[in-house]
Amino acid sequence: MERKEFLKRLGLSTLISPAMMMRCREEDVAPLTNASDDDDVVVDDGTCVVSPEETAGPFPTKNPSSLVLQDIRSDRTGISLSVKLTIQDYSKGCEALSGVLVDIWHCDKDGYYSEYGGSGMQSANFTTYHFMRGRQTTNSEGQVGFTSVFPGWYSGRAPHIHVHVYDATGKSLLVTQIAFPTSVCDLVYTTATQYYNKGKQDTSNVGDNIFADSLDREMGTVTGSIDAGYELTHRIVVKS
Repeated sequence: MERKEFLKRLGLSTLISPAMMMRCREEDVAPLTNASDDDDVVVDDGTCVVSPEETAGPFPTKNPSSLVLQDIRSDRTGISLSVKLTIQDYSKGCEALSGVLVDIWHCDKDGYYSEYGGSGMQSANFTTYHFMRGRQTTNSEGQVGFTSVFPGWYSGRAPHIHVHVYDATGKSLLVTQIAFPTSVCDLVYTTATQYYNKGKQDTSNVGDNIFADSLDREMGTVTGSIDAGYELTHRIVVKS
């Protein structure tokens, strides 16, 4: 069994190092799986192929339907990040897929997730908070948008955003993740006053157990600046 598949079945996004064990342990949350039988991914050369399936754990949103939000910042601070996603339908030649539910979640600037903590995988307790989590429904062009802040990082993972797409009935269509360009992350983490206390991430995109075999297909496009904020755009193809 390949290492990445083994990790997915466990619901882990990375092997846990001794340093990580000081702040984190796996919560009892089963990984969500893609309803599609496709194992391949989107290649931005015009082909229509289902995007890569990834693990939702270890910090998936516990009650997504209660967080129908466009602005997911809550009380968190950091550099502004606008997230714009386009969902396309593999079953219809990658036409825009309207009326589907899109959940996103990611850590705050300090590398912490809401809804979890106080033991194991995250020592800081944010179990009663719901920051950096939201749900939107795609418009006629298959698009959704969220207002957030640039995520920080935590040991063992490259910076990332989680995405879960459901059809209108709530059937799971795909769980995937989005990576960030290293050059942008390096700039933010070493020069932005809100972030540079931790320095650069300890895990590169190519060294990340999730992105290692599919990085070119999960890389988001990030534009902007520290002063003006950033915009992330990404295309996701699902099988309806």
